[in-house]
Amino acid sequence: MARLTTLNALSAQEHLRDQVANALRAALIAGELRPGVVYSAPALAAEFGVSATPVREAMLDLAREGLVEAVRNKGFRVTELTEQDLDDFTEIRAMIEVPTIGRIAAMGLVEELEALRPLARAIVDAAAEQDIIGYLEADRRFHLELLGLAGNRRLVEEVGNLRKRSRLFGLNRLAETGKLVQSAEEHVQLLDLLAAGDVQGAESCMLAHMSHVRSLWAEERADGADDAAAPGGTAEQG
Repeated sequence: MARLTTLNALSAQEHLRDQVANALRAALIAGELRPGVVYSAPALAAEFGVSATPVREAMLDLAREGLVEAVRNKGFRVTELTEQDLDDFTEIRAMIEVPTIGRIAAMGLVEELEALRPLARAIVDAAAEQDIIGYLEADRRFHLELLGLAGNRRLVEEVGNLRKRSRLFGLNRLAETGKLVQSAEEHVQLLDLLAAGDVQGAESCMLAHMSHVRSLWAEERADGADDAAAPGGTAEQG
């Protein structure tokens, strides 16, 4: 049984429960833990090289986020998102983020936007290197820090929550095909439009980026429909 690649993300500075939870979130998005599959805490604990207790605690954290659901006497099932769920999340995020991007474009925040350019480049580099953990972290920071320039802390929190729930499965496979790089490069394009004060262009770019990500969701779901269960899991639809 192959070890989950996301274990490389564990940090000595984090509590064990938080380390495991963060690694599990990354494994979900990377496609190493599959929707509809039930995973037992002992089996995952063996993959992580830890006891089952912090794994159970971490899975309960993910359950509160809606990422998994408890299956009595078996473990936790990765929550499956329907096409309607994905459409709904995309629509809500577009309603929040697109006009916010337009406002930021009109604010003339040249220095603040340039400060985000290293993050935009980091997203592209991580995609090209198929570094899923690096991609996820840089992408999360970029979008939330960019939205933060609008000055609405609660908006940033809500988008952060939506991003967790509308996770993209199977980034590993998308990275291998090079399709993730195209999505990554859109972050640089967005910064260029924002720095130029192009409100309409920035809004259109943001909407196109979200539509592109949504199409990747659909493609990955179609390609991965017949995949075998990942380590520590059994295929059980609920």
